[in-house]
Amino acid sequence: MWARLVLCCVELADLLPHLASVLIEKVELGESLVRITVRTAAGVAVGCPGCGQRSGWEHSRYVRQVADESIGGRPVRISVSVRRLYCENAVCPRKTFVEQIDGLTERYQRRTPALRRIVEAVAVALAGSAGARLLATLHHTLSSVSVLSRLMRIPLPNRPIPKVVGIDEFALLKGHRYATIITNADTGERIEVLPDRHKETVTTWVREHPGIRVLCRDGSGGFAQAVREADPTIVQVSDRWHLWHGLTEAVLKEVGAHASCWAKYGPPLREDKRAATTCERWQQVHDLLGRGVSMLECARRLGVSLNTVKRYARHSEPDRMIRAPVYRACLVDAYRDHLRQRRAEDPAVPVTHLLAEIREQGYAGSANLLVRYINQGRVESDHAALSPRKVTGFLIRHPDHLDDKRFIQRDQLASACPEMTALTTQVATFAPLLTPRQENAEQLTTWITRTRAADLPFLHSFANGLERDRPAVDAALTLPHHNGRTEGVNTKIKFLKRLTYGRAGHNLLRQLVLLN
Repeated sequence: MWARLVLCCVELADLLPHLASVLIEKVELGESLVRITVRTAAGVAVGCPGCGQRSGWEHSRYVRQVADESIGGRPVRISVSVRRLYCENAVCPRKTFVEQIDGLTERYQRRTPALRRIVEAVAVALAGSAGARLLATLHHTLSSVSVLSRLMRIPLPNRPIPKVVGIDEFALLKGHRYATIITNADTGERIEVLPDRHKETVTTWVREHPGIRVLCRDGSGGFAQAVREADPTIVQVSDRWHLWHGLTEAVLKEVGAHASCWAKYGPPLREDKRAATTCERWQQVHDLLGRGVSMLECARRLGVSLNTVKRYARHSEPDRMIRAPVYRACLVDAYRDHLRQRRAEDPAVPVTHLLAEIREQGYAGSANLLVRYINQGRVESDHAALSPRKVTGFLIRHPDHLDDKRFIQRDQLASACPEMTALTTQVATFAPLLTPRQENAEQLTTWITRTRAADLPFLHSFANGLERDRPAVDAALTLPHHNGRTEGVNTKIKFLKRLTYGRAGHNLLRQLVLLN
């Protein structure tokens, strides 16, 4: 049963401004719905959507059902009696047309513009199923398909192509399918989402937008070649974060190669069967290479891969192939100083006595954990367990960001051998180059020359990569442009993919990316 309630038209028009231009006949309040019946005034001329000529010649009337924003937790349904009018222009292809009410009706729509904007905002923010669940809470029942359909009908913004753009790839299906995002490198606005990362696709897009003057990218050779083929005059800028990341990866490999040098500041190196096998294999590889055997033939004779032979050939001493042990932090670490002191005073002290002593101090671990800790030599080491990644962190971190204890440890690691000293120096001299200045290009040449003179093969590979992409690297070190905002958009895309459970195709994902 409907309870009938007649309100003053002026009061209802104040509550719902989009009803001010129609005649309100009645308002019915139900337990789960508010129904409003309105009609348009007769004799009012409106413009024809085909030719624009105004007409008030009525052909007929019919009732439209339009959903509106909810009131008091109840959905609103508006029954609108609208006119079909004749077009009085004889040459107009339209013979009749239906009048539209500003703020209330739109062609082919069963929602008011206000409700449509709500649905669109939810669709852009949450997409399919999540958007449908939120709209149900807002008292608007839509299926996930309807939400996606509304999302796909939203017109995309017409953004002008800037002079400075950023480009990056992102995974649609990691390891299999990728797409490309193009943004405004200065503001982060999304410009376009390409369906793949192929060189031909990027080349075609760049040729279709000739206003681009600067393009920021990572170290991708495919993007570099595509831009060169499309327009050689475009200045390519390599991303400074990727330069630092590439240096960090090279430093990590160098640190791992010199584990035998800095391992004395951590637990002792393993002297087990694996270490003996490593030394024996190194000797075999270098004996064959010394007799003039090629690397490929070495791999065939020894039954290993070519990359393994290259790795052994790169090291001048077998000890550099032995990696320092990597231990996780454990419950015994907090009592290491006490254990060192007791074993220094009495080297034959039983483990059971040590266990009882540290349990009095709060140790909650097992006896087996303490035995393994002692047998691994972690008690006698000068520092807690070190790993190549942790040592790399000491070397690449700014000295001002280290406390006194870690600063001393960093100096000890840097002085472990001449190669570690050279590595630390090269890291310290490369970091200032990441602040753009005009003289950085010349200083980079000096840095590369000094790197090649040092016995740092992994850093040599990094320097060779800089030389291959030298124009873009010079631009990165001398110009203020960077690809950071594009990387931020890439991170947002991962969130948008999760909203659709990773099932969004290119068209839907493009719509989400460009509208967010």
